[in-house]
Amino acid sequence: MKLAILASLLASGAAFVPASQEARSATSLAAKEKSAALPFLPYPENLKGYVGEETGFDPLRISDYFPMDYLREAELKHSRIAMLAWLGFVAVDMGMKIYPFPAAYEGLTSVTAHDALVEQGAMSQIFLWTGLAETVSLVAVQQMLNGSGREAGDFGLDPLGFLNGKSEEEVKRWKLRELKNGRLAMFAISGVVTQAVLTQGPFPYV
Repeated sequence: MKLAILASLLASGAAFVPASQEARSATSLAAKEKSAALPFLPYPENLKGYVGEETGFDPLRISDYFPMDYLREAELKHSRIAMLAWLGFVAVDMGMKIYPFPAAYEGLTSVTAHDALVEQGAMSQIFLWTGLAETVSLVAVQQMLNGSGREAGDFGLDPLGFLNGKSEEEVKRWKLRELKNGRLAMFAISGVVTQAVLTQGPFPYV
């Protein structure tokens, strides 16, 4: 009985909540910016100011938990490695060779090369030099996160001068191209390795 009376009092009190307050709340929710890539999800606010921000693609909200500069640095690094990896993987299976060509590498494919190079010690050298490069780049990343002003992924490397004399808008377009091609390359190298293992054949692995 007491619970019924309490419930009726609460319901009566709710009737006196100003209608304008409810309307403002509804309007605020409706006006919240949505992701262009996933319109049923809110826009990830931490993407603003970064190349590719217009799509608002971050369904797992990773940018809410890690610094965006760190995430973009990692994405660009993996993108660049994936683009080089796809090119190198396919080039080997199309018969391209380095000269002088070591006799121990004769007959190897991109798939079979891994185990053979581990036995010969070549992979240890790759591990050593890659580890050294990572250590050096870690210093730059740490300084960036501490506010050095360095842009994520910027190592001042542009030997062909793609960005020389370009406007800010053109530079942004070039950076967006790199980002999109890098994302595609990450999927591409995963696919090409899988297909190469399954078919054990040369390019195009069918």
